[in-house]
Amino acid sequence: MKCPFCQHEDTQVLDTRVSEEGDAIRRRRRCGKCDKRFTTYERIELSMPIIVKKNGSRTEFASSKLRGSLMLALRKRPVAAEAIDKAVASIEEKLLTSGLREVDTGHVGELVMQELKGLDKIAYIRFASVYKNFEDLDSFQAALAEVGHQRKLDN
Repeated sequence: MKCPFCQHEDTQVLDTRVSEEGDAIRRRRRCGKCDKRFTTYERIELSMPIIVKKNGSRTEFASSKLRGSLMLALRKRPVAAEAIDKAVASIEEKLLTSGLREVDTGHVGELVMQELKGLDKIAYIRFASVYKNFEDLDSFQAALAEVGHQRKLDN
């Protein structure tokens, strides 16, 4: 760690403590050259993968867009806000733990459909009809049959 005062590279750690919130390590350091003291903080840096759109452009992950998509599919459906929060958190966790630096919108769409299938079958069909861009009635009926088949397994 370089000294912020003289830029010397030899600094000594005098004291190490975990912050009150438990999300950082605070270190008191002393420069070996100028003898001045300073504090550094070590924090975990988590970054969401970059989203690659269908046209190839890239954009930062936006939790608000994810929530908006879920809310649109769940509009006027009896799903609690806590369940939506858990779905968003679950998708974000899957993206973070995937270890991928970039992920395409198709993968995010599949994660959303997984969550919606567990939350509300009607919302799942709403989202799937837009996401999968059904070309004909047979494709739409296959999606309905899939949800109907899943419902029979659940009962």
